[in-house]
Amino acid sequence: MTVGTWALWNVGLAGLVGAAGVVLAATAAHRVADPSLTTAALFLILHGGAAIALSALAGGSPVPAGFLASASLMLLAVALFSGDVAARVLIGDRLFPFAAPVGGSLLIVAWLVAAITGVVGALRGV
Repeated sequence: MTVGTWALWNVGLAGLVGAAGVVLAATAAHRVADPSLTTAALFLILHGGAAIALSALAGGSPVPAGFLASASLMLLAVALFSGDVAARVLIGDRLFPFAAPVGGSLLIVAWLVAAITGVVGALRGV
């Protein structure tokens, strides 16, 4: 898969993540007043936008794979975290044991990959 194709897949998935966040936020505001649902919505919207930004940044970077990997990991991780939180609130069950903590931990890793990639790119003189 080329860098451009990978970036486009990330942007497409990030758009779906952001849309899911808006739907979840509306559900939290109008149907189910649970702060956990609001947090899950916020995480989806925030990380969808971050994944789009990281994917766009990859095009002009000497280390595009790092930014694209960070964005991809972020999308997977936020789906696990927010999906598990939403499932607990809306259907009273979880995706699988430890889905939210695994997703949250992977979000931290994704942000660290973005940070390391940025520093490596800077050190390479970009």
